[in-house]
Amino acid sequence: MALQPNMQNQPSAYTGNADVAVQQNRVLRNTYVLLAITLIPTTIGAVVGTNFINFAFMRASPIISMLAILAIFYGWIYMIEKNRDSSLGLYLLLGFTFCLGLLLAPLLQRTFGFNNGGQLVMMAAAGTAGVFFVLAGLASNPKRDFSFLSKFIVVGFVVIMLAVLANIFLQMPGVTLALCGAFIIFSSAVIVWQINNIVRGGETNYISATLTLYVAVYNLFSSLLHLLGLGGDRD
Repeated sequence: MALQPNMQNQPSAYTGNADVAVQQNRVLRNTYVLLAITLIPTTIGAVVGTNFINFAFMRASPIISMLAILAIFYGWIYMIEKNRDSSLGLYLLLGFTFCLGLLLAPLLQRTFGFNNGGQLVMMAAAGTAGVFFVLAGLASNPKRDFSFLSKFIVVGFVVIMLAVLANIFLQMPGVTLALCGAFIIFSSAVIVWQINNIVRGGETNYISATLTLYVAVYNLFSSLLHLLGLGGDRD
């Protein structure tokens, strides 16, 4: 007798696949919505910092300031990840984005000192948005597998952090420019990897996913703005 396919198991398998797809789409949708929301406290922080805070104290002690910022930055990320399954993680994330908005202020103050400062900021924002949407479109296809980027990201993170720590003490313009280029490449790889990881079911927490994408977008924008500032017009 010929073997007959087990038709009873097929609906459950299809249902299971459909449930996984629905969950992946939900995580991706929630991540995009929350990522958009994080831009609000970032903008508020940037406006407050640019207009009401004097960052001369950071310029007076750049090494201590940078080390303190790095400690707070990674400590805050740790707390967000630790509470990513609760509402506290969401509030910590929004507070984190506000503080990073404040930290954009010195760069924005410098940029707005140029005659074409507003134009440079808009160019950096448009460039960041354009790069993000192109990379998101590339990574959103679940048939594509960008998991191989994980090794590049780990190695790149270590190399960039060592360079950042070294440049805190060296303060070399050439290294700073190289770091901007490295951050752009690194951040682009992170965006592709994280979005692809979501659509392929590897990431199921939208707070954690948003945090990763936010930091990548933040570094991408600030690096582009720094590079564009080289062509600023003071005349």
